[in-house]
Order: sequence, then structure tokens, then C-alpha cells
Amino acid sequence: MKIRHFAFSLVEVLAAVALIGIITFLALPNIVQIKQDSEDSLAIARAEAINLSMASYLQALGQSGATADWGTAADDSARYTKLAPYLAYAPSAFADYMPSGYGVALPLEILNSTTHRLAKVPLTGPGGSAITY
Repeated sequence: MKIRHFAFSLVEVLAAVALIGIITFLALPNIVQIKQDSEDSLAIARAEAINLSMASYLQALGQSGATADWGTAADDSARYTKLAPYLAYAPSAFADYMPSGYGVALPLEILNSTTHRLAKVPLTGPGGSAITY
């Protein structure tokens, strides 16, 4: 009785590798776009979290107390330190809060001086382009 071994030929293996390469080549732009969309969503969520923390800060200190205390902060890092207790899982440094390439600028006044409404932080994406949310 003769035992016969079955195996793939070299041509079949090369064809399978070529098909996998073509599928990967076609899927790669979609994967990159999904990654970019998820980074945009994370940046927007974090900007909204900063807006909510500013509202909590204002509510906790009251309008006059928050306005006075906010004005004592010299830069974004100092203002972020004031908001950190109101942010869930806030890293210790403001630069570590946003995803790489994205940025927010905390307003100089917590309340808009003309409308007396809470200021909203502007969000910029990679390359400095403004992101509306």
C-alpha cells in the first residue's frame, strides 16, 4: 500500500501570498482613516471634558470666586491645574492630556466678558487646523 502525501505547490503558495498582499493594500487606507477618526473623536471628547470641568469649577466656586481665582492663573498649565480635580483620570501635565498633534487653549477668562457665558475651549488638529465640535 502506497501512502500519498498532499501538499501545496509553490505556485499555489505564491498565489495565496499575492492575494493576501492585494487585500492588505486595498484595506490599508481604510485602516488609516479609522485610526484618524478615532484620534479626532478622542480629541473632541477630551475638549468636551475640559468644557464640562470648567462648568463644574464655576459651579463649585461660584461666579465671582471662579472668575477671581481663574484670573490668577498665568498660563494654560496653571489653569489646567485648577481644572484637574474636576477631570476624570487627568494626567499631571496639561501637555499629556490631549492626543499627540491636537491642542486646546484654555481661555484667559472663564466667563465671556460680554455675554457672561462660559467660554468654550478651541480645539486644533494636526497642522493647526481648527476642529469644530
